[in-house]
Amino acid sequence: MARSLSQLAAEFGLDYRGSIEKLEVSGISLSSSAVEPGDLYVGVPGRNAHGARFAHVAAERGAVAVLTDPAGAELAEQSGLPVLITPDARAALGQVAAWIFRTAENPATLFAVTGTNGKTSVVYLLCGILGQLGVVSGLSSTAERRIGNTAVTSALTTPEASELHALLARMREDGVRAVAIEVSAQALSRHRVDGLVFDVAGFTNLSHDHLDDYSVMEDYFQAKVGLFDPERARRGVVTIDTPWGARLAQESRIPVTTLSTTPDGARFGDAQWRMTVTEETIMHTAFLLEAPDGRTLTTRVPLLGSFMAANAALAIVMLVESGYDLDAIAHVLERDGGIDAYIPGRAERISGERGPVVFIDYGHTPDAFTRTLDALRQVVTGRIIMVFGADGDRDTTKRAEMGAIAVRGADAVVITDFHPRSEDPAAIRAALIEGARTAVPDAELYEVPDPRAGFRAALALAGDGDVVLYAGPGHEDYQEVNGVHIPYSAREDSRLALREAGWLE
Repeated sequence: MARSLSQLAAEFGLDYRGSIEKLEVSGISLSSSAVEPGDLYVGVPGRNAHGARFAHVAAERGAVAVLTDPAGAELAEQSGLPVLITPDARAALGQVAAWIFRTAENPATLFAVTGTNGKTSVVYLLCGILGQLGVVSGLSSTAERRIGNTAVTSALTTPEASELHALLARMREDGVRAVAIEVSAQALSRHRVDGLVFDVAGFTNLSHDHLDDYSVMEDYFQAKVGLFDPERARRGVVTIDTPWGARLAQESRIPVTTLSTTPDGARFGDAQWRMTVTEETIMHTAFLLEAPDGRTLTTRVPLLGSFMAANAALAIVMLVESGYDLDAIAHVLERDGGIDAYIPGRAERISGERGPVVFIDYGHTPDAFTRTLDALRQVVTGRIIMVFGADGDRDTTKRAEMGAIAVRGADAVVITDFHPRSEDPAAIRAALIEGARTAVPDAELYEVPDPRAGFRAALALAGDGDVVLYAGPGHEDYQEVNGVHIPYSAREDSRLALREAGWLE
């Protein structure tokens, strides 16, 4: 529904150049090439150029006006469009998008999930259980954006505020009643969730990652803490299995409920909710969840590892905190034989009934490697062969630790290329290999640069009863080399390799 441009200027106290009377705006875009007729184009400073330089492209595509900063206003005037002026257009983007798309009027329950590992899984588990409860849901994750049964591939873990508010408006049109959104630290630091107040925010864990964006862990932690503020969320659920979680529960500025999911759960404080794993197999993980009032829920998740049970427990507690009844959740989970959820590229089994079991996993941090390898060791009687690489142009400080964890947890390791981006892929592999050799000098270790050949080398080492873990690519369908996205799906290529080896029909 279009809104008055002059009303927008008045609402936010914006100066403007040009005539804005009788103009209406029906959308907002941060990309000039994505502008639709009726949009407000937002020009912000970029890495190479100011976005206001492209106002003429936005005008050609049907933009009605430009929102930018004073420096951008001088550039945008040449487009012939009216220019609204604010000190920081990126900081204003979320609130303006919320106003244009009437986000505050959206009746859907909003869930936010943050943490280093597990965010995507919790988002999918939330939506899976909501579906079992008969609730039409939507999600935004690293893997995809989903509106009911319609899905589109994601570019960012958390989309820009303009896209996110538009997504919520589209969900409202389709009758979505609950939305789960993966919220990264960068999203909080870069205003991508501005203009939203979540009903419940959940915290999974915090471990070594993104120290290219945040110089020390304390800065990374403080970015996460920003979600647990009255301007961002009404209530929180915090997993307190680590000192970071326990500290977040103490420093939260909103009411929080705490959850423990480890055998020594009292180590970092007494949690209100307790989760205990009761069974682990290569196909599922069963657990018991105990509520503060003494009620219990016993169910299972069709995924590998106690960490997936922890993710499921967090999703259930978040649902209860938002108003869903624990007994109603228990009823539908018992009826359906457990949680019904599919998580693309997260400990995703792609092999058949014969031959080695193959998992594709998005894990690309030391903690994710540890959790998955430990989970496999609990249920695998044969060998574990691991294939992985590391991101180029990303946090380099975790590479040695990734190599060390891999050789300590797996019986054989194949190091390959992942997304080298602008870095020399040989240098990335060398850092991983050095970390591995330092940890276990005589480890069974192979260097195979091409990921297709790397997976096939790992598969050749495996037989019945063994497991091949391909960590890193997960759901992604490309490999980035020197700024070029080369089509590559680890899932599809691994299935092809299994067929070539005669293990898959």
